[in-house]
Order: sequence, then C-alpha cells, then structure tokens
Amino acid sequence: MRKPLTNSAFIDGNNLYKSGFDIGWKLDTRKFRIHLTETYQVRKAYYCIGYIPANTGLYARLQSEGYELIFKKVQYINGQPKGNIDAELVLKCMTQYRVYDKAVIVTSDGDFACLVKYLIQKKKLRGVIASKRMLCSDLLQEASGTYLSYLDDLRKKLEYISRRGTS
Repeated sequence: MRKPLTNSAFIDGNNLYKSGFDIGWKLDTRKFRIHLTETYQVRKAYYCIGYIPANTGLYARLQSEGYELIFKKVQYINGQPKGNIDAELVLKCMTQYRVYDKAVIVTSDGDFACLVKYLIQKKKLRGVIASKRMLCSDLLQEASGTYLSYLDDLRKKLEYISRRGTS
C-alpha cells in the first residue's frame, strides 16, 4: 500500500545548481522529483531559484517535472548573477506550515540550520538533503543530525544520462 503524499519539499535551487559543478555530475531533476515523492512522500516541491530571463526553457522543464517555482530577481555582481533565495525559502516553508505534515529541506547551506532546528523541535522535519558531505556546511550537519542525507550517495539513481550518450 502506498503512503499518502502529505509532505512538502523546499529546495534551494541556486545551491542545488551550483553543487552540480562541485560534485562532478549532473542531477536529473525529473528523477529527483520522483525520488522526493517515493522516498519522502512529497506532494508539493517548491523550487526557489533566481530568475534569469534567458533560462525560461529550464523553468518550463522544471514546472513540467512537477516543481512549483518561486523566483527571486537576480542581481549582477561583477557580471555574475546572484540570487540569494534564503528568505524566500524560509518564508514559503513557514507560510505553508499548516498545509504539510513534514518538510524536506534541500540545501547544503548553513544559513538554514536555524530553520532545520525549528522544524525538528516542532516535529515537522522529514529530512534534509545536501549535495555531498564535504560540501555541506558544518552548521547544517550539526543541526540536521540523523535527518541528513546526501545526493552524492544516490548518484547511480539520480544522475542525468544524456540520450545522446554523453552526460
């Protein structure tokens, strides 16, 4: 019997995108969305990301895969896009607090340690998913404890494999 989908995921999309370069492989976001549903009983997956007009194709694909996108206007610093979505993620998590049973936080950023601690205290945390042990903030690791898992441990299941034979 399938478990009911009663949980929500709150994804630091900028951190997830950047971590793909750091861990050395590309995450298949479609497979990841399925993983969130099957492993964590996630009904809603909120994907917080900086908005860059040239990336409309990416945004359409993420939406078609079942993510609800939360955008923040990107600022450019030294020519590089910067879209810090921390406040948006925390705000969405807290405004949806009564809607979901438990939250899954997807980030490696220590700025979310206080949110994780609060959700644990309120018995509202289902899990924290970070990219890789070596890239995960010590603050987040300490706050998350046994709730923490790593994408790098799921590479075989979640890696994007191009249909053209390259990744």
